[in-house]
Amino acid sequence: MPKKVLVGKVVSNKMDKTVVVAVEMRFPHSKYEKQMLETRKFKAHDSENKCQMGDVVRIEECRPISKEKTWTVIEVTGHAISAKVSEGATK
Repeated sequence: MPKKVLVGKVVSNKMDKTVVVAVEMRFPHSKYEKQMLETRKFKAHDSENKCQMGDVVRIEECRPISKEKTWTVIEVTGHAISAKVSEGATK
């Protein structure tokens, strides 16, 4: 059985070797067929502490590493622009 792969945005990296990734999922409402948007948060293992807040990452399902951590970061697909860089560009 293939492992699930999701794409989301890092919303917290305050823990050691762990990031919280928010994944947005779109699905039609069962009765009204309106497109619904659901955001779920997953804790993922980041062994190198390379993810920063705002980065877009791909996470993959894995064995349970801790009580709530069952995902690992595969790659960082988009980097967040730091506030200092964007602040310097506007001045």
